[in-house]
Amino acid sequence: MEVKTKTKKEELVEIRKKNFLPTAFLYYKNPLQLVKGKGSYVYDEKGTEYLDAIGGIVCNSVGHNHPEIQEALIKMIRNDEIQHTSTVYLNQHPADLVTKLISEAPDGINKCSFTNSGSEANELAFMAARHTTGETIVVNLRHGYHGGTSGTLSNCGHHTWRFKAQPVSSVTSALEPYCYRCPFNQKPESCHLECAKNVETTIQTSTHGKIAAFIAEPVMGIGGVITPRKEYFHEVTKIVHKYGGKYISDEVQSGAGRCGEDFLLTKSLKIDADIITMAKGFGNGAPIGAVLMKEDIANTLSGKLYFNTFGGDPYQAMQALKTMEIIEAEDLIKNTKLMGEYLRKGLEELMNEYKIIGDVRGRGLLIGIELVKDRNTKEHAIKECAELMELCKDRGLLIGKGGLSGNVIRLAPALSINKKQVDFMLNVFNESLKILSVNKS
Repeated sequence: MEVKTKTKKEELVEIRKKNFLPTAFLYYKNPLQLVKGKGSYVYDEKGTEYLDAIGGIVCNSVGHNHPEIQEALIKMIRNDEIQHTSTVYLNQHPADLVTKLISEAPDGINKCSFTNSGSEANELAFMAARHTTGETIVVNLRHGYHGGTSGTLSNCGHHTWRFKAQPVSSVTSALEPYCYRCPFNQKPESCHLECAKNVETTIQTSTHGKIAAFIAEPVMGIGGVITPRKEYFHEVTKIVHKYGGKYISDEVQSGAGRCGEDFLLTKSLKIDADIITMAKGFGNGAPIGAVLMKEDIANTLSGKLYFNTFGGDPYQAMQALKTMEIIEAEDLIKNTKLMGEYLRKGLEELMNEYKIIGDVRGRGLLIGIELVKDRNTKEHAIKECAELMELCKDRGLLIGKGGLSGNVIRLAPALSINKKQVDFMLNVFNESLKILSVNKS
């Protein structure tokens, strides 16, 4: 009797089931084994090509394996450059990176610390805000997401991500600025920024009248690319500062030019932030994050010790600087704006044809497509969202999803994406939505 040998993919799935935590989820019914990436494309073990429209996980700013980053990495290895120094030694790479990064920051923000991730960046932001104010309470937003560590998950607005162990005694949540599903049942024409004013109500009723910080993403990624109005942030910063808090702008997903304006969306929206955090696209997928803050906050940390073993290591710092240089040299922020507008327009045209699309939103190349079963009731199309992902994958397009109910398609392709690739995305969506509509009926 012939014994069927397991494929490499089957072995990998078995290892994951046996040894990974059950929290390690996989996209797709038939999981993808990705082995190669180049530019906007990734390839599985069989050589099948896919357009990566989610950028890893909102990480690939300049595309997979950019030749300039490859060349710089190879050069460092061949020159036996030190791989790990930490900040207790001097090294040129983090010094060059911090100089470049500060030049892109809003006026008044001129201090920086590097971390391994966005989670760690936000943890440091909380610590700095609490230390400098002497207060402990952080106000977050429902539907917000700031990382997978204890402190960040305690400020998470999704029950699916939070665990029983998350401490919640020093946090409180304000209502979300979710225009499509306004918690105040307002329309754009009748909106009086009730969501922004709710931050003050929250402070007045859920704290002792003083706070350490308020944290928000300029575009709420995991929450389903919720995109508040510009005026929202101006109102909220006044409220936060009125009650003694520091405003933390979480740019882990919206930063690095992804929104098609400045390198940091905080600067474009003129948010009077005290602290800005970033990661993901900042290093084009390299494990590096950063915390930027005003000098007066940084000065209060003097005399204390803070240390991050891998924060600002040479290889990661080099990749982040190269990413910034490539974005500038290839004029990718301008391309992001143009391609983002073109993609949004195409998706809005599809929305006119397919009623399952309830909303198209976002900034630049950080775009969300909310799927609903009925436009009047706005019932979440959860199953349909998962099916759409499968249909797109089968046609060579990788996309992400988010939202509290998992009914929002998330798009975050490389900032270098071109018109031909956007057309491919739109064609795949059209084909897939057509099949989905037939299946639904």
